[in-house]
Amino acid sequence: MMRTSVYRGLRAACLGFLTIGAAAAAAPRPVAPPVVGRWDLTVQAPEGAYPSWLEVKLSGRKTLVGSFVSKGGSMRPISRVDYSRGRLQFSLPVQWERGPRDLQFTGRLQGGRLTGSTTTADGKRYTWTGVRAPDLRRTEEPDWGDPIELFNGKDLSGWKPQFSGKPNGWVVKGGLLQNAKPGNNLMTNRQWTDFKLHAEFRYPKGSNSGIYLRGRYEAQIEDNYGKPPESHQIGGIYGFLTPRINAAKRPGEWQTYDITLVGRYVTVVLNGEPVIERQEIPGITGGALDSREGEPGPILLQGDHGPIDFRQITLTPTR
Repeated sequence: MMRTSVYRGLRAACLGFLTIGAAAAAAPRPVAPPVVGRWDLTVQAPEGAYPSWLEVKLSGRKTLVGSFVSKGGSMRPISRVDYSRGRLQFSLPVQWERGPRDLQFTGRLQGGRLTGSTTTADGKRYTWTGVRAPDLRRTEEPDWGDPIELFNGKDLSGWKPQFSGKPNGWVVKGGLLQNAKPGNNLMTNRQWTDFKLHAEFRYPKGSNSGIYLRGRYEAQIEDNYGKPPESHQIGGIYGFLTPRINAAKRPGEWQTYDITLVGRYVTVVLNGEPVIERQEIPGITGGALDSREGEPGPILLQGDHGPIDFRQITLTPTR
C-alpha cells in the first residue's frame, strides 16, 4: 500500500513538472527593447571629448542590466537600467572618480542613436552621444603579410607622444625603448586593423604599463609575479578578460607577449604560455584613444604609470 502511494505521489510530481515545463516552453520569448546592445559613446567635456562604452542586456523577462566603461578605470557592472518610451536612466557608484555622489546617467534613443548626459561625482554635467558598436565579425581566415619592426633600436622614428601638453619621458638608450620618466603615452604613427604583435619587455619591481591594441584594448603589463590571475593584471585584457594562469616572470626579467587580434577576438600568449585563447573583447577599455571601434588604430604604449623597457616590437598585419 505504501509503495502504491509513493508511486502515485512521484507520478503526480512528474506530471506537475512536465506541465510547468510545457507552459514555460509555450510562453512567448521576451522581446528585447531596442536599447539592448553595445554602444560606443563619445563624451563632451571642457577639456575635450573622450571615449566611453555602454552595454545593455535583458535579464529575464523585463529587467535590464548592463556594463559601463568610463574615461579611465575598468568595466563596471550596472545593476539596473531603467528604459521606457525611448528614455533610459541608470546610476553607478564611483570607481576612481573623486566626489561624494553616485554617477547619474540619462539618455534618449532616437533614430538608432543615443544622446544623453552624465552628472559626475562632483556634480558636473557632461553630454554624450552613442552609436551601436560594430560586431567586427570576419568571414574569412586572415591572410598575414610581412612583419614590420615598429622599433628600430636607434630612435623614436614611427612613434609620437599621445599628449602634446605633457612631457615625453620615452627615450632610446643602449638599443632599448625606455619610459625613463613616466608621464606620457607613446603611439605609432601608422594604424592597423587585424594583426599579430610580438613584444619583448621588462619592468622594475612594482611597475605598471600596458599595450593598447588599435589604441582601444589594453593588454595589461604589471608586476604581478606569483599572484592569482585576474583581468586587471598581467596577461589580461584590462577589466574584461582574465588569463587562465599567471605566466609572469619576476620583475627585471625579460618577458614576451604574442598577441593576435582579429576583429574582436584576441589570443594572448605570455612568455610562451597561452593565457587567453580566441576570446571576444566586448568593448574599449579605460584609457582608450577613442571609441571608433570600426576603424583601424595604432599600437599605444602606456607611459603614464610606471617605467618599462622594450627591446623588440614586431607587428604582422593582414594583407
